[in-house]
Amino acid sequence: MSSSTDKPTLKRNLEADNDTAQSTKSKKVDTKGVAQIKPEYILEKESNKPTTQDNTFTNNVNKDEDDVEEESLNDRLSSNLGASSFKKKKKRGQNKNRDNRQKMEEFRLCPRFIQGSGDGTVVCPFGTGCRFIHDIEFYMKNKSPDIEVEVFKICPVFERLGYCPMGMKCRFLQTHFDKTTNNLLTDNEIDSAHEKEHNHELNHITGDQKLQLIKRKFKFVKSEHILEVIDAFQQEFRDSMNNSENEPAINDKNQKRREHQKEIYLKYKDTRYFSQEKKPLNLRNKKILSPLTTVGNLPYRRLMRSLGCDVTYSEMALCTPLIQGTNSEWALPKAHCTEYPGFGVQIACSKPWQAAKACEALSTFISNGLSEINLNSGCPIDLLYRQGAGSALLDNPAKMIRCLNAMNYCSGEIPTSVKIRMGCKDDHPIAKPLVRRLVLETDVRGITLHGRSRQQRYTKLANWDYVGEVANEVRMAEVEREEKDIDYREHKYRVQFIGNGDISNYEEWYDHMAKYGDSLDSCMVARAALIKPWIFEEIDAQQHLDKTSKERLDILETYARFSMDHWGTDEYGISQCRRFFLEFMSFFHRYIPIGICEKVPVKLNERPPHWKGRDDLETLLGSTDYKDWITVSEMFFGKTPESFIFTPKHKSNSYEN
Repeated sequence: MSSSTDKPTLKRNLEADNDTAQSTKSKKVDTKGVAQIKPEYILEKESNKPTTQDNTFTNNVNKDEDDVEEESLNDRLSSNLGASSFKKKKKRGQNKNRDNRQKMEEFRLCPRFIQGSGDGTVVCPFGTGCRFIHDIEFYMKNKSPDIEVEVFKICPVFERLGYCPMGMKCRFLQTHFDKTTNNLLTDNEIDSAHEKEHNHELNHITGDQKLQLIKRKFKFVKSEHILEVIDAFQQEFRDSMNNSENEPAINDKNQKRREHQKEIYLKYKDTRYFSQEKKPLNLRNKKILSPLTTVGNLPYRRLMRSLGCDVTYSEMALCTPLIQGTNSEWALPKAHCTEYPGFGVQIACSKPWQAAKACEALSTFISNGLSEINLNSGCPIDLLYRQGAGSALLDNPAKMIRCLNAMNYCSGEIPTSVKIRMGCKDDHPIAKPLVRRLVLETDVRGITLHGRSRQQRYTKLANWDYVGEVANEVRMAEVEREEKDIDYREHKYRVQFIGNGDISNYEEWYDHMAKYGDSLDSCMVARAALIKPWIFEEIDAQQHLDKTSKERLDILETYARFSMDHWGTDEYGISQCRRFFLEFMSFFHRYIPIGICEKVPVKLNERPPHWKGRDDLETLLGSTDYKDWITVSEMFFGKTPESFIFTPKHKSNSYEN
């Protein structure tokens, strides 16, 4: 089976299908929230499936993104705050206590011996005190059997690089192991350029750098300075609001501090103290993938770049764990070389000092692989909101502005941006006055607006009329600033404004771009790119692409290859690959082939009746039973071991055929 990136995409002429859709439109009454399927592909409900399945799906429309985000943040925040620091939200329609973390091997080979013992000169510095196994023969007898699948007859990592970093631990070991000499094989014909193209990752922080953060030895020079300036401005404002006659007496120490703050204020009051020279940020007409928690991992983003995406973002990283050097958080800014330029890191914080120090650490350690640092001010998750982060910043615009100004100063030449929602309450949108302040009071280079409120979460349709109004407000604010600010007029840059929400096909993308004209620079795609990863190909082609089951399987094969490049081909790596493959399938299975639809396109909030595909593979790929997703995973990662753990997000995916 060949990868989908190695051959041109098959495009099927859909005129006949569209004609059928138009002819039947007048005959069939549309049902809200139900996708229209041709009668010959509709199945009767099976008696052993829950009768409430359709209702469950309907209730969970547009909540998938929310659920997977909340589950991931639950784990990350609880580890930082402690289990008693928050109250868990009731999970409606979900499998509670879902834990998909994978188990390690029972017998683990010492890293020193992964590439074999060679001539016997390999020595572990820990000797008999090492917690890993040094006996390669014993390890080989007890390791899991090799994977044998039709798709990967040779270890996919070895095939690309000419060697396998997993060495003796590889689950495809027999494809690059010489039994006569008991040595690993290498392919010297694959050059370094080929290796860089296929397996080069950016934004790795070194162990020494991480240790500086963990031991608090890293000097946040820029952060300390800008926070002092921000504090001086705040104090001056408080002083101006207080009645000097009623001001309480202060001691000598505080008096000196106030005098120092006054000096700083007088020094910077007539300047934009946070302004810095930045790399250009141009998102005009770019095809942009939204930050996606859990499913928006490096292999998935690499897949999206291979399918035509121009700009990708990391999963949301929490500032405090970044500052503390936490391994799991510093894994999030990692990117594949194909993502840069056009790769941004999204961060979440509740205070300016967190934003400043996180940006200084990012710009110091991994600046060569970053095009943008984005502040998340729109995440609706309760845990984040209660801490004052995410969409809680919408309730405190002054704090958001301080965070962005601190970020701008500490990020060096990396431009900063922000992602917001319409507001917190449905009946009280605040994005219009907010973006005006952002343009006038910050040097933010990009603003993304999700056309929903926090109260909506991911339910109801996004309000694109309001998105258009906010886009116009940004342009009017730019004109106002240009009239007042000489420096801005001389070095004018365009604030990139991006709309986000419910874009599921190329027609909606172009409709929004045409309707809002020059005010809107581009549109961001989120869940639709998980359900239909070739959506950016459709935008380029300006037509609906009817992907066959074979083409869709090729896309999954490419994702499987990229996963093994990233997580490895040892037992734990394969378990990680399979776990995130299934998380991807929880969205990917929702695609309804255009060839079986009576009405095109299918909206994100529409669900089909029980249907069958045009062939058995298409039916399998569209199954809502997570056990069928595991069956698909076995085509790439071999038989699922008993120790493997996976629970789907929704109970509606838990029934058995």
